[in-house]
Amino acid sequence: MIMLKIFRFQLLLSIGLLPVAARAQVSSPPAFYTTYNYTAYTVFDTTSPDSTVVRGVGGSLLLRPDGTYEKHLSIVVPGRPYYFNQTGTFTLTGDSIRFAFTDLKGADVQRGTFRFDPTSRHLTLTILGYPTGNKGVYELVAAEAATVAPTSEPPRAKPGKKRRR
Repeated sequence: MIMLKIFRFQLLLSIGLLPVAARAQVSSPPAFYTTYNYTAYTVFDTTSPDSTVVRGVGGSLLLRPDGTYEKHLSIVVPGRPYYFNQTGTFTLTGDSIRFAFTDLKGADVQRGTFRFDPTSRHLTLTILGYPTGNKGVYELVAAEAATVAPTSEPPRAKPGKKRRR
C-alpha cells in the first residue's frame, strides 16, 4: 500500500500536478532553503569566444520551502550601480530550476539549472539567455544565520502624501 502511494506521488510530481510548493520541497534538502549572497556573475555570449566576469556583484537571494523567492541583485560598474529586485515563485525538477515573476513588462519566466553543495552551502545557478546559447552563471553562498534579516513580514509600502483639505 505504501509503495502504491509513493508511486502515485511520484507520478503526480512528474506530470506537474502538485502545487509549486510541494514540488520545491521534495527536490532538495532542507539546508537548500535559506538566504544566499551573490559572490560572482559570469556572462557567456555566443558572439564571443571568451566569457565575461562581471565585477561589483552583490545582493541576496532568498529561497523559501514554499516555492517563493526574493532576489536583490546589485551590479556596480564604474559610475553607476544597477539594482535588480524580483519576487516570485520557483520550481525545482531534478537539477532544473524555473523562476516565474512579474515585472514592469508583465509575467516572465527564467529557466536554467542549479548545483547545490550542502557541505560548503554553495549554490551555482546557470540561467539560460537569448539568443540560444547565451547564459549567465551566478555563484552564491549561504548567508550566516546571524546575518540573515527576518523575512516574516513583507516590505511596507511608503505612505503617500497627505492631501490638503
